[in-house]
Amino acid sequence: MTEEGRRKLPVVIVCGLHSEARREVVEGLLATVPHSVALHHDLSTATGATVRRILRDATGELSTGETPLVNDCACCALREDLVPELRRLADGGLTRLAVLELWDSVEPKSMAEVIAVHGADGFEVTNVITAIDPTLVLPCLTNGDDLAEAGLAAAPADQRTVGDTWARQVEYAPVLALVDSPAADDEDRALIRQLNPMARQVRSDSDELARLAVAGFDVGAAAAGQHPACALLPQEAEEAGVSTLVWRRHRPFHPERLYDALEDLCCAAARSRGRFWLADRPDTLLSWDAAGGALCVENTGPWLASLPDAAWAMVEPYRRAAAALDWHTEHGDRCQHLVFVSPGLDRDGLTGLLESCLLTDEEYRAGREAWKNLPAAFDALLDPV
Repeated sequence: MTEEGRRKLPVVIVCGLHSEARREVVEGLLATVPHSVALHHDLSTATGATVRRILRDATGELSTGETPLVNDCACCALREDLVPELRRLADGGLTRLAVLELWDSVEPKSMAEVIAVHGADGFEVTNVITAIDPTLVLPCLTNGDDLAEAGLAAAPADQRTVGDTWARQVEYAPVLALVDSPAADDEDRALIRQLNPMARQVRSDSDELARLAVAGFDVGAAAAGQHPACALLPQEAEEAGVSTLVWRRHRPFHPERLYDALEDLCCAAARSRGRFWLADRPDTLLSWDAAGGALCVENTGPWLASLPDAAWAMVEPYRRAAAALDWHTEHGDRCQHLVFVSPGLDRDGLTGLLESCLLTDEEYRAGREAWKNLPAAFDALLDPV
């Protein structure tokens, strides 16, 4: 058989902060899919300047090894070691499915993209599964501790929190595998559904996982679904005391009033995310990402409306489609599109606070030249010295 005609080795990524739930999913796949193996890099050994690699099948460990840290970063070592291991499994021709079990705080997006770049090597991502203990979803989501404080940092400079890391693990995966937890209630399950309403939910011990593991995965579409400019944000929902509020406006925020309200806004919901714009920065698309009371606001480039027409041909179709959905005759794709998900959400209070941060009618009529003179409250946050 030619190199081009050889079947690529399917790789399913299993991730999640809940290690016991993750292990249950992996063991289930190994038991169900003949000639499957699980590859796991234990980053807890990184304090000793190495990452431990474990390869196992349904009968137990097949091999172990160590790889040195790269740039003092455990995740970098994982990436450097991962591709050769997958290439070796693919070349061997005996493995039917490779289950990549990520360590607790490793996010699947970066690993899926590493594998996609090396797709010509004979392997490909066929799905991403996040393993979940429903009773731990809210405690993890509202945990604002740095990963370093929890002993889960992948590098000395890792500034992620438990809450935002967990949120992205849940929101990225097309499949959510839930372990059977008698203590879980309707609120726990509603929260999971509203965090990622597009995901397929299955029991962690379901035989269906074997089929879903090779169902197919589009790395580019998954990345676009997470990008602030075109994210596939949840829709309005209300179930079992859990609410999703979708707040969309075209009028810009007053930078100082929004800045003063940041603490109240990011603590108003267990999870919030989206995109927004400020009156004094009309060409800058800003991302909003909050969990566990910790908020990250970043400059993610220009709004499409601020680009020359010739530049649109170089913009990804996902981005152009998202811009068309939000298009405004005066402001183009500039908009406030924020989503808040939480049990016990105070919809009216949150909406009122957001509305109070917009420009007033008088401020709006003053026009863009006047907006440039508004207090540049976000400069310290977005343009640190």
